[in-house]
Amino acid sequence: MSFPKEVEGLLKTIYGVDYTDDYKSEILKLTDEWMKKEWKETSPLTEKNVYLITYGDIIKEEGQPTLRTLHRFINEYAKDEVTDVHLLPMFPYTSDDGFSVVDYREIKPELGDWDDIERLAGDYRLMFDFVANHMSKSSKWFQEYLKGDTKYKNFFIPKEDDFDASKVVRPRTSPLFHEYKGGKTAWTTFSEDQVDVNFKHFPALLEMTDIILAYAFRGGTSIRLDAIGFLWKESGTSCIHLPQTHAIIQLWRRILEELKLHTLLITETNVPHKENISYFGDGENEAHMVYQFSLPPLVLHTLTTHNASKLTGWAKTIEKVSDKATYFNFLASHDGIGMRPTEGILTEEERSVLAEKVLENGGRVSYKSNPDGTESPYELNINYMDALINKEEDVSEDIIVQKMLAAHSILFSVMGVPAIYYHSLLGSGNDYVGLEDSGINRRINREKFDYEDLVSKMELSTRRQKVFSGIKKIIRTRQNETAFSPFADQEIVELGEQVLALIRKNNETDETVLFLVNAANEKVKVNLPLTGYDLWSQKFVEESVELAPYQFMWIKK
Repeated sequence: MSFPKEVEGLLKTIYGVDYTDDYKSEILKLTDEWMKKEWKETSPLTEKNVYLITYGDIIKEEGQPTLRTLHRFINEYAKDEVTDVHLLPMFPYTSDDGFSVVDYREIKPELGDWDDIERLAGDYRLMFDFVANHMSKSSKWFQEYLKGDTKYKNFFIPKEDDFDASKVVRPRTSPLFHEYKGGKTAWTTFSEDQVDVNFKHFPALLEMTDIILAYAFRGGTSIRLDAIGFLWKESGTSCIHLPQTHAIIQLWRRILEELKLHTLLITETNVPHKENISYFGDGENEAHMVYQFSLPPLVLHTLTTHNASKLTGWAKTIEKVSDKATYFNFLASHDGIGMRPTEGILTEEERSVLAEKVLENGGRVSYKSNPDGTESPYELNINYMDALINKEEDVSEDIIVQKMLAAHSILFSVMGVPAIYYHSLLGSGNDYVGLEDSGINRRINREKFDYEDLVSKMELSTRRQKVFSGIKKIIRTRQNETAFSPFADQEIVELGEQVLALIRKNNETDETVLFLVNAANEKVKVNLPLTGYDLWSQKFVEESVELAPYQFMWIKK
C-alpha cells in the first residue's frame, strides 16, 4: 500500500466521521517539507546498545551549561560503555521535574542550547522525551486558549456536561478538570499545571507531528512517548489505550519511516503487562520498544524473597516480538517502582512485603484506593540499591555490591535493550535532602551533583567504585556477545526456585550463552544444561556448579 493510502487509512481510524481529505493533504504536505531536509541515517539496534537514563542537569559546573558538563563526564568515565543517552525533558518547564513543558521547541537555558544537543549527538545516539499528552498551563498555547485566541480555542478539552467521564482511568486522585482565570476549564490527567492536549482537534495533531519530526531531525534517534496511553478521550470510555491512540503512534512511526530509517518510538505506559505490550501493535507497525515495567518490581521481589519462581514464570511469557520490535528493559528510573505491572503476577501480600521493606529502608510508598475502601501500594519511591538491601542479612559492603550487580546482571541478560539510570551506574543511595526539601517522594532518587564533588565521591566511596566498575564490566561483557542481540531468542531454564536461568541464542551467528544468577543469600548447587566458558570469571565450567550468594555466570557454549 502506498504511503498516502496508509496515511489516509490511519487518519480515518483516528477521526472517523470527522475525517476530511484536508487532513491527509496537510500530513502529506508536512512530510514533504521535512523530506527536503538532509537526514542522517542511524544504525539498527544491536547487543552494543546501552541507554543511560539521565536528566540534562544532573552534574553542574560553574560557568558551564550542564549538557556540556554531562557530555564531558560521560566521555571521561563511560564512553566505552554508553551508546545512547536518554535525556529526560530538557525543555523549559514549570513543575514535575520537566514533565510540564512550557515550550517543546526550546532547550532550558541552564542546560544549554540545540548546539549542545548537536555536539552530544555527535558522540552518542540520543533519546528525547516527547510529553505529548499534556503541557504546562504557562505554555503559550494554553495562555492563548485562556485569552480566547481562535487558533488555540480547541487545543484543550473543557469540561462539558454531556461528556461521561465516569469510567476514566487515572494515575492521580486530583480533580480531572480544573478551572482557570476567566472561568475556563481544562482536562488535567496529572495535575492542575499539566493540561491535556486535545488530539481530536486535527491542528493539534499536526503541530505535535511537526514537533516529533523536529526531534528526530535534531538527533533524537529514539523518541520516548511519555504517558502516551492517555492521549485520546472518548465519552463513556476509560480514556486509556483507545484505538485512536494506537493509530496516532502508528501514524508517527509510518511518517518517520518515510523520512529516516531506524528512528525508534518507545512507549511509556506504566500499566499491567498485557496492556503494556499492546503498544507493539502487530510487531512491525507501532512501538519499536515498550518499557518493560514488570521487570523492576519482579527483580526486587526475587532478591528480597530469595525465590526466583515468580520472575521465572513471568519470563516464560516474554517472547520475541519481531525483528523490528523488542523490550526496553530497566530497573530504576526518575520515577518510582510501579506496582500495577505486577498485577496478576504478585499477590497483594507479596506487594505489601515490598512496600514494608521500602519503608524500613528509608523510602516512601504511594498508595491507590480500591473500590472496597482498602488501599494498595501503587509506587515505591527509593533508590534501587537501597531497595534491594535486606537489613538483617546484607550486612557487609561486598554483599550489598554483589546484590546490586546480580540485579543488573538480570537487566543486561534478558531479551531486549538495557537502560541504566544514572544513580544506579554511580552507586548512589537515597537522597534524603532532596526528599525533605521538596516534599516530593520521587526526589529521593533524583539527586544532582557538582562535578568536582561527584568525581571526589567516585574516588572516595568504595561502594560507588565497586558498583561503577562492576556494572561497566557487565556492560562490556554483554556488548561482546551477539547472543545478547535485542532480537536473539530466549529460553527459560528451570534450575530450582533460588536460581533464574535462561539461554540466549543468536540464530544468525549461532552464538549461545547460558545466564544464571543465584537469588539466595546462601550457596546453591545446580546442574547445568550445557558446559562452556564463563565470561565473567573467565573459567571453564563443568556440568555442575556451586553458586555463591548472588553470584551470576554467563556460560558461552
